[in-house]
Amino acid sequence: MMVDGLAAFNRRWGRMPAAVRRAVQEAMETGARETVEAMNGRTPIPEIIVAWTWGNAPAGSVTLAAADAPDSVGDLRITIYATAVIGSGSFPAIARWFEFGTSERHKKTGQYTGRITASPFFYPTWRSYQRRVKSRLSRAMGKAIRSL
Repeated sequence: MMVDGLAAFNRRWGRMPAAVRRAVQEAMETGARETVEAMNGRTPIPEIIVAWTWGNAPAGSVTLAAADAPDSVGDLRITIYATAVIGSGSFPAIARWFEFGTSERHKKTGQYTGRITASPFFYPTWRSYQRRVKSRLSRAMGKAIRSL
């Protein structure tokens, strides 16, 4: 004896992973864009640039955070990274120096060159946006499932 509507159920069930993956991917992109925009607005010097990418950060940048989608969705991974563009090249350590600060620095001559006081721009922003991003992901998953 076969259950009524089993074929329709199986069709919907088969479409679910792709729909949920698309919805989560869009939600992750939106969250990353908003978070990066806020972080760039809080950087202590204009040379520090915060950006995001799918997968790993580009060579020569400092990865300050990475977020994976829930295991049920697959291998989606967004990385938010920072680098500092100075002249024609990039010097990613500067972003870390300003986020966490440095101790007193001395030249080899023994001359004191100062300290960089921590001016966190990355983690405080992420902490304030984290709940919003996670909620957006949950809503997107639920909406994708309900829409099938």
